Amino acid sequence: MIVTCRQMQQCEEAAFARGVGAAALMEEAGRGIANVVRQFAPHAGSLVLFLGKGNNAGDALVAARELVMDGWKLHARLCCAPEAMKELPRRHLTMLRSHVRFIDNATTFDFAPGPVVSLDGLLGIGAQGPMKPELQALAREMNTLRRQKHALTIAMDIPSGLDGDHGDACEDAVEADVTAVVAQIKAGLLEDGADHFVGRIALVPLRELSNVEGDAHAEALTPVLLRAWLPRRAHNMHKGEAGRVGIIAGSPGFLGAAELACRGALRAGAGLVTLLVKEDVYPLIASRMPVEVMVKAVDDYRDVLDMRFDALAIGPGLGFDHEKEVLEVLKQSKLPVIVDADALTMLAQHPEVLDKTGKLPRLMTPHPGELDRLLRNFPGWHGMNRRKVVEALTETAPGRTLLLKGARTVIATRGQPTLFNSTGHPGMASGGMGDVLSGVCAALAAQHVPLHQCAGLAAWLCGRAAERVVVEERMAQEAVCAGDVAAHLGSALLDLTQGCF
Repeated sequence: MIVTCRQMQQCEEAAFARGVGAAALMEEAGRGIANVVRQFAPHAGSLVLFLGKGNNAGDALVAARELVMDGWKLHARLCCAPEAMKELPRRHLTMLRSHVRFIDNATTFDFAPGPVVSLDGLLGIGAQGPMKPELQALAREMNTLRRQKHALTIAMDIPSGLDGDHGDACEDAVEADVTAVVAQIKAGLLEDGADHFVGRIALVPLRELSNVEGDAHAEALTPVLLRAWLPRRAHNMHKGEAGRVGIIAGSPGFLGAAELACRGALRAGAGLVTLLVKEDVYPLIASRMPVEVMVKAVDDYRDVLDMRFDALAIGPGLGFDHEKEVLEVLKQSKLPVIVDADALTMLAQHPEVLDKTGKLPRLMTPHPGELDRLLRNFPGWHGMNRRKVVEALTETAPGRTLLLKGARTVIATRGQPTLFNSTGHPGMASGGMGDVLSGVCAALAAQHVPLHQCAGLAAWLCGRAAERVVVEERMAQEAVCAGDVAAHLGSALLDLTQGCF
């Protein structure tokens, strides 16, 4: 559920009226935040607490209490004297005092070798307007520590300095790598531009704050939502029942895109994957395909219309030499079709075909440049945010699902809640990621998952797989490649079923 700050505050007030104590909520929130740190920084190092006066600081201190048992060394930057803090955070600070080293400036402090994690405990959702000078200085210090010493910054509930309703950031607002959102997703975290400050969203549930009315027309993708969408296999199923995927992709010079799409489909559970290529491409690509992929040469891509598949993916590295054939497949196939890359450009250049496919099951997966080409056929979109654009492009096309890729992937289908992805990291800003995504989408569609749910599952899984590469391989984000993401989809699927953040 997506809520405003006021709706969240009303939910808290109702909980207090039922006799729920602030201390109990702080305990539950703090333990959940500690688990977020464990997921994204599994090896203990230096934990730097940036603490304000209020209960947001208390959440950070509870998390620190849990993490010190894992071997984390605690350091603290205070905005005020301890006696000026609210009662609960002051009490937790007193209990932790023997474990905490108070420092004057985190950017000049000589931390021990190993990971450095900053916990943003400066401000909560009640803050509005510019930060006070002492808080602004600490937020600026946190950002400098992130840039200069590559600290992992984890905000709690909302990055300090970001408006929880509108996503506007004041000067020196905290730039978080992960935001551990408490209880419910706040609307401002999903606004255009807010992702620069929010980073990855990890929802920390609180039992007593689980019942709140919010925006029923939007959802952030979390395992709680997604697990029910993932098919559970019967013991006696066979490969045909796991889905037959046909992929039309690859051309001379762009063979890798086809390979990545096939690997994505395999790792997302497709029973049978067939790559359809032209005769001149076959000898170039057949030997580099995973052994599980069947490669079939065709004289005409329209032959796929008479083949037995459960879903198609069309476009990665395809080129434009056979545009007429591809457009006919897009117009005629009654199957769910994932439309990506060059196939999207073809539709942008032929709006009459785009119109004819509006009632057919089509999942379009543009990046912002491809979306811009599509929008030339839709006057009046100027000034819309990402959510409104994808909703507008699907409102008159009942068969169409649109997945707009980006740091905060947005997914829309008419009559369904708009979805916002929560996973991933900046290392995914590299070639081939969209090709893997197309393969994953096709595998899920072939297992008869509705396209809206396919898009949500695939976006979350690919983002989580990229995160898994960093943790499992001890690899910097910048070094993560699309092939790594495909290889770690199995771990991501396991995380989804087990309810990781």
